[in-house]
Amino acid sequence: MIDSIYPILAFADNYIWAISAAADNRLCVVDPGDANPVIEYAEANNRIITDIFVTHHHPDHTGGLARLIEKYTPRIIGPAGSNIKGITQFVAEGDQVNLFDLDFTIMEVPGHTLDHIAFYQAGNDKTAPILFCGDTLFAAGCGRLFEGTPAQMQISLTKLKSLPETTRVYCTHEYTLSNLRFAQAADPTNNKLLERIKIETLKRQSHQPTLPSSIKLEIETNPFLRCTEPNLIESAAAQLERNPTTEVEVFAALRSWKDRF
Repeated sequence: MIDSIYPILAFADNYIWAISAAADNRLCVVDPGDANPVIEYAEANNRIITDIFVTHHHPDHTGGLARLIEKYTPRIIGPAGSNIKGITQFVAEGDQVNLFDLDFTIMEVPGHTLDHIAFYQAGNDKTAPILFCGDTLFAAGCGRLFEGTPAQMQISLTKLKSLPETTRVYCTHEYTLSNLRFAQAADPTNNKLLERIKIETLKRQSHQPTLPSSIKLEIETNPFLRCTEPNLIESAAAQLERNPTTEVEVFAALRSWKDRF
């Protein structure tokens, strides 16, 4: 079982999630772009890194692998078809990975990159489901489309949106306030969004992370999960200077606007 999930801050705004085993001193880290803070955390907490989850190939998610391999020789689980050096177990859609006696299901979620995966644990009657989604779904946002198409990303986000609303969402960047500013521009009369802005602003003023989020909160306030809502369709139409005809068109217009925002 899992004892805790702790955000290790790296670079300017990355979170490397540290998953501690409840029964012993094992530690799993998610997307270690920098080895230094990971090793510092492990040593300060008397933990040994036995496992690493990797969601995609970008350097700010993989840059620490070589040093962690040298120091700990962990099992490293990452996306099939990628060229990430050091992966010991390649996984694809529907595969199961056991960590600390819990089964995680692999979800392929291309869009930000073509090799992007997420790790989902379904929880039980005592624990909420958890999702490690890298740079696909952010708090109040989603990743840029560096490799995939709007259609691919929209499908990926729909898959994540279909998870239980209680799912705790562990993405890998503290982009929340910036994302919320865009969300308010795109969805200005959403009262739940306005309330979230107040709550998340107070957290950041106290130097607290805004994560994890939840699927329920994202469905209520994330414009990229709300592409069938009238406000978002209207905002997309203003960007396109015509009425969008599909949900993908709405998403693409919003994502293009966010890139320029």
